[in-house]
Amino acid sequence: MRSIRNGLVLALGITMTFGLAACGGDDGGTPAASDPNAKVELSLATFTEFGYEELIPEYERLHPNIKITHRKTGQGGPYHQDLITKLAAGSGLADVTAVEEGHLSNVLDKGSKFNDLPKIGPADASPDRWLGWKYDAAKTKDGKVIGYGTDIGPLAMCYRKDMLEAAGLPTDPEAVKPLFATWDSYFAAGDQYVAKAGGKAWFDSAAQNFNAMVNQLPTGYIGSDDKPTLDSNQGIKDAWTKVTGAVAKGQSAKLTAFSNEWNSGFKQGAFATKVCPAWMLGVIEEHSGPENAGKWAVTAAFPGGGGNWGGSYLTVPTQSKHPKEAAELAAWLTAPEQQIKAFQAKGTFPSQVKALEDPALLSETDAYFGGAKIGQLFAEQAKKVAKPQYKGPGDGQIQENASSPALQAVEQGKSADAGWTQLLDAAKKITR
Repeated sequence: MRSIRNGLVLALGITMTFGLAACGGDDGGTPAASDPNAKVELSLATFTEFGYEELIPEYERLHPNIKITHRKTGQGGPYHQDLITKLAAGSGLADVTAVEEGHLSNVLDKGSKFNDLPKIGPADASPDRWLGWKYDAAKTKDGKVIGYGTDIGPLAMCYRKDMLEAAGLPTDPEAVKPLFATWDSYFAAGDQYVAKAGGKAWFDSAAQNFNAMVNQLPTGYIGSDDKPTLDSNQGIKDAWTKVTGAVAKGQSAKLTAFSNEWNSGFKQGAFATKVCPAWMLGVIEEHSGPENAGKWAVTAAFPGGGGNWGGSYLTVPTQSKHPKEAAELAAWLTAPEQQIKAFQAKGTFPSQVKALEDPALLSETDAYFGGAKIGQLFAEQAKKVAKPQYKGPGDGQIQENASSPALQAVEQGKSADAGWTQLLDAAKKITR
């Protein structure tokens, strides 16, 4: 079977520095159509790979009166900066505008600038189409739903079988599950590994684990009142203590995620385990190279239960002159049938319930990971995710510009207490 490829697709929005965006703007468009057969021109803005290249002409064949201009850019960071700029300006956004989940917090507080999709979209785009947590994450405080969910990044754990075996740890995907049952068991296994691995690290980056831990908490960096929580959030402090404790015991390879050193670390066997959203499989294969095929494995377990990293939404800004037609396009692109086609084209993992039960997904395997049934595995992991954590304004910036640099400082020798103070100070500058 075709394995998931194009790993660096949708979920890297707040972890890297990106190139120029090509979101494009609304140049005035055509007048709103009163005649259902009247020609309507729609614009669709996406970034990286959504798998829509074949779907757009299919939609146009099914709707001869619709002409779609796809404004696609290869990078996500400046795309979202451009989005916020055009949102504030009141013009320039596409009729259907994609938003990555890491940037969703920056638009949810601007709900008045987006259409409420249940009010203008087709009746079959009902909430039960999606996993509940995916649908609910796009709700504003006043109950508007501003986005139809596209893909997701359910979390599992990837690991090097040969490296675990050399350290006397189990390697079978079922046998390793107890190691990854909780964060305590994960870091305890890391102690065992480091003691026998001759100085090799258990995981790649403290920040990668910490971000996953924080995202599992009932409340993250920003509370539902849009106020920062770091001074009083015991869950975040506990996660910090566990991660920095593991760093002190030599478990971290001290690699900055998505850096050149991190990329080469896969091929060099610099670490034995990796927080692994569905899209990460392609990243691992790309950087580990063909010489390491079969050495990596993935198991349907993740410390603390389920989690998600990555995925996007299709929104219809109020700038659109054709909101009804735009909502119909967004609903069609995110329907189960189209999500399966996008998955088959680019490996974007579906968020629709029916798509997660589709044999085309469940039968998907990955030869690089020893023939693992990755479709079924990640579908199971997706169903373990609890309700979405509220993401207030500044949440993503705290992760990128406060917690990650503070953890990197700890990895380079700063004390855990001093690193925590650095995190608090940087977060205050972001949220003040």
